This record gives sequence, structure tokens and C-alpha cells, in this order.
Amino acid sequence: MYLTLLKRLRETLAGHIREKYEVELSVVLERPPKLEMGEAASPVCFELAKRLKKAPRQIAQEIANSLSKIEGIGRVEVAGAGYLNAFFDRAWFWESARKEASGPSHELRVNERRKVIVEHTSINPNKAAHIGHLRNAVLGDTMVRLLRHTGNDVAVQNYIDNTGVQVADVVIAFQQMEKKSLAEVKTLAAQKTFDYQCWDLYAKATQFFEEDKARAGKLRGETLKAIEAGEGETAEMATVIADAVVGFHLRTMARLDIFYELLARESEILHLHFWDAAFEKLKASGAIQLATSGKNAGCWVMPWGKEVKEVKDKSGTMDSLASTTSTDEEDQAKIIVRSNGTVTYVGKDIAYQLWKFGLLGKDFHYRRWPNPPDSEELWATTAGPNEPGAPHFGGAEAVYNVIDARQAYLQEVVAEGLRALGHAKEAENSIHFDYEIVALTPRCAAEMGYELSAEDAKRPYVEVSGRKGFGVKADDLITRMLAAAEARVLQKHAEMAGVELKQTANALAVGALRFFLMKVTRNTIIAFDFEDALSAEGETGPYCQYAIVRIRGIRRKDAEVAGTRHEISLEALKKITEGPESNTIWEVLLASGSLDYAVDAAIGAQEPAFVSKYAFQLAQAFNNFYHKHHILSEADEEKRAFLLGLTELVERQLVLALGLLGIEAPEKM
Repeated sequence: MYLTLLKRLRETLAGHIREKYEVELSVVLERPPKLEMGEAASPVCFELAKRLKKAPRQIAQEIANSLSKIEGIGRVEVAGAGYLNAFFDRAWFWESARKEASGPSHELRVNERRKVIVEHTSINPNKAAHIGHLRNAVLGDTMVRLLRHTGNDVAVQNYIDNTGVQVADVVIAFQQMEKKSLAEVKTLAAQKTFDYQCWDLYAKATQFFEEDKARAGKLRGETLKAIEAGEGETAEMATVIADAVVGFHLRTMARLDIFYELLARESEILHLHFWDAAFEKLKASGAIQLATSGKNAGCWVMPWGKEVKEVKDKSGTMDSLASTTSTDEEDQAKIIVRSNGTVTYVGKDIAYQLWKFGLLGKDFHYRRWPNPPDSEELWATTAGPNEPGAPHFGGAEAVYNVIDARQAYLQEVVAEGLRALGHAKEAENSIHFDYEIVALTPRCAAEMGYELSAEDAKRPYVEVSGRKGFGVKADDLITRMLAAAEARVLQKHAEMAGVELKQTANALAVGALRFFLMKVTRNTIIAFDFEDALSAEGETGPYCQYAIVRIRGIRRKDAEVAGTRHEISLEALKKITEGPESNTIWEVLLASGSLDYAVDAAIGAQEPAFVSKYAFQLAQAFNNFYHKHHILSEADEEKRAFLLGLTELVERQLVLALGLLGIEAPEKM
């Protein structure tokens, strides 16, 4: 509702200025810092003053005196040296917010409806998922929910790099270090702890490769070539490992209510000749060139003079085979095809990005993924024949690639590849939805059993490393959160057991974890801590959930004692919302009607944290209101009816806001 009034005010002001002064201006609106200053303010008169050579305050006064009535806006006043401050009609806002909240969950913006692809999670299928992967998945899933809420047609994809260096390293470890046959690896892959075994083995393999760099280069080169060709026991072992680990990743993310529609496997980019098609386009356009001399001789490179400090693949790992002779990181990013004929990650990603926008002239083949979590329909790419009934994938108007901030340069290279092919619009709509790392507080690291040096114990956070085996596995983290949540619930509800206890603890644990990963902006490093995440105080998921639990308790008590709820007259409504002690009431009402504003800002700024901030501020405003107003014991029947209606409005909006964050509201806590 707040966003609706802002649009109405902005359009009316722009039209009035156009008609009165014959000036076309974009009207900026701001939210004043205090309620006493209104609900919206515009500095437009300062810009208009430059055009008209008049004092801003004089123009503001002229506009305030002549502006036609705007539905939902009570009045427009002049403030300061020339601001226009708008004050909402509070009674109108109350009726409209209630009507909006009781209607459809969102207003479809038909003119803005787009087909959008959100690619997120994209974990290398070589070991168990860790806490950093959870931030990626939660961010991506929340953006999907926000985009769908506003009417976009969103497809959720998970890129599976099943032909990359990380999978090759685990294959080498099984073959060279563990001396395992294909049959033995198949047996291991069927075990419940296979992703954890791969975690430990990958860490050991890192040390194995460090011991002899020449041996590592030779083994990796041979193994990668076999995997990319898709032939022989080595390639089959890679498929067994990758498919098994992907299954574990899917089950891990399902614990947080995160699901996908398509698993886009890198192997099909090669086997269905996506790269070949992209390669021909890039060569024909001159976007890439064959280096005939120097350290990159024999490589196909993308000429681009931009500097870079760090170049990593989707997992945050250096593409160590980018060049057989060069150690220059910028050169590694620009090399599209290595001198040995293998394709770098960025080359394959250019082909994939072209397909996402429907620009490649080729399509994947699809098959249903066997045994997906919660029986959700899931498709995967395949080099085999198409399975009947596959939906149409690709052909998006905008693409969000959720990948950590260390990949910024590689994502720019991909976009530059699109531009070089003449697809400037698609390059602009290739959105790198980046984020910073997740670390651990020293306290959390100690709780997880890691030995810390005295220096590490004093730092604000401890970084994790999959290659070193140091980090928090996602499943371990979720399990610990569930155990802690169950203990918290039993402290207040010792009688709770069975399904009710499990569902309540799950809602609390998942809510705490998702909110903790969402409450800060994407460019902020997160230092995870169990105690902080599960706290029912401060800016946490449980704090927001508890506000809903409190409201539901009020409703239950009201249902036990109340008869018919009184109608609220306009006179009473104005007295309640505009009286001398109305600010705490208006603050809650205004916050309740501002979810649309928070969602719009989150999508526009690509910052889902705005919605978590909104949920916290609404819960906080309600708690302040709750402590100042005795809802159930209010003697004035009309006011009591209003206060109860307001609590119900807060509940609906909080449930909706938390739902957009992937958080469930439990009945008890």
C-alpha cells in the first residue's frame, strides 16, 4: 500500500509540474526520518528552482496551494527551504491496507512480467555442501520468491560442473591414492556418508597434489581430457561421483525448503556441442583470437585490457589449467580455449549464458532426475534422448547468476563475450548476484571441534577452507541447529513431543538459519554463530517468529471470551489513528502497509536483506505497540476491535514477509 501511494504521489506531482510550469522532471521521493514530518518528502522544488530561477520554497508553496486532491494523501505541506512533505490519510490507509492484505498475495504487474532465470547453489559435485554454499542457496531462493511474488515467470536452475577440476581431483584421489576400482566407487557412492568421505578425500588430495606439482599437472590434464570426452572408466567414475554427490546436495537444500527445476550439467554443454556452436560464433565475430606467439601461443583468447587481482571458478577455486605456461591471473581469465584444446570454465559459461537467453541456436536434451527430494519434479540435462513431457527451458529476458564476489571478473568476461557477439541488451541483463564469504566466529569454530591458535581465537571470524577440510558441513550445521531449537522449545513446552515438536523445532531452526544468512547486505562477510542465530532477542528469525506466536495467542484468547466484534465508525477510526497518542498505532499500521515498498526496493537494489530488515522492524514496532496498548482488556469496544484488527493485519504481513524469506511461522515457541 505504501508503494501504491508513492507512485500515485509521484505521478500526480510530475503531471502537475508539467502542466503548471511546462517542465518535465523525474520526481524523487524520500521517507522522512520522523513521523511528524509526514510519510513521504520530495526535493523536486530544488531542481525546479534551477530551471525557473525562483526560490525553492516559493515554488513549493505554489505547488502545495494548487495541487489537486490525491486519493490516500491527507495533505501536502511545505517544509524547510523547499521540501514538499506528504501526510497520508490514515483512515484511508487502514481500510486499504486491510483490503489489500485480505486479497491476492500479490498484484501482478503485467507490463513488467518477464521470464527470468535464477541460477543458484551450483556447488562443485565433489564433496558435501558447506555453510558458504548455504548463503548462496538461501540468497538465490529468496530472490526467486521475491521475483515470483511480483508476477515474474521464474525458472530455477542449478549448474552442475561435473567435468571440472574439482571432480577430476576426487577421481584421481580414488584411483591413485585409494586404489579403488569403478565397482568399488559405485559401492561407496551408495552409502549414506559418501559426500562426507569425498570431503575428507578432497582435503587429502590437495596435499597429494602439493607434493609434486608436475605429477599433479599431468594427472589433471589426462583426467580432465577423459572426463570431457565422456569415454572410459575414468569418465564413468566421474559421473558416478558427481551424480551421487548432487543427490546429497539436493537433500541438504531440501531441508531448508530449497528446490530447483533444472540441473544444467556441464557435460551436456560439451557433449551436445554447445561449446562448438558458441566457439564458431565467437571466432566469426572476432570476439576471440588465436594467439600465435608468446606465452599463450596456441590458446584462443578474448582480447580485453581490464586488470584483475583474483580469478576463480564458480566454487572459488583457481582455474589452474587455464594456461600451460602462464601464471598471470588476468591471462587465465581471458583464455577461452587452452593450448591443449580443452575449454576453460569461462568459455563453457559463455555458451551456457547464450543458451539461457535463447541465443545459441541449440537446446539441451532433458530427463527427469530420479528420486528428487520431497517428490518435487526435477529435470536434468542429458546427452541421451529427450524424455517426453519436458518443459521448455531457456529463452529468458533476464538472468541472475548467484556466485560469490570473488568471481566478479569472470562474470564480466562472460558479459563481455555477449557484447562482443552483438548482444548488448542481454549482457546488461546478465546480473552477477554476488555475495561475500561466510566464516565462523571463534566460539562457533570451537563448538564445532576445530583447534584454534591463540591468534585465531582473537580474530572476529575464522575463515573456512574446503581444500583444507576446515569448515562447517551444511548438514552438520542444520542438524546442530535442529537439536538446539528442540532444546529451546522443550524449555517452555516440556509436554510437546512427536510431530508437533519436530515441526516446531524445524520451523525455528530453519527460520533462524535463513534469517541469519539474509539479515545483512550481500557485500558483508558473515561470521556465523549458533547462539546469535537462535536468539529470540535482537535482529533474528526467532524474534520475528515470536511476534507472530504472540499475536496468535491474543487471537486465541479473544476467541475464547469475545462475542461479535464491533464495527468501527469513521469518527472512531480518525480518533484512534490521528489522536494525541496515536503514533505507536500509526507506526505499526504504516509498517504493516509497507511490505510492497520493501519488496520493490529489494528487487530494484538486488538486496533481499531489505525484506528481512522489514520483517524485523515490523515485529519490533508490534512489540512496542503491544507493550503500550492493552488489547484484550480495552474497555472501548470500537478501539478494541481496531486493535485486534491491527494485530491480525500485522500477522498477515509478517507471515507473508517471512514466507518470502523461506521462513515458516510456528504456532508455539
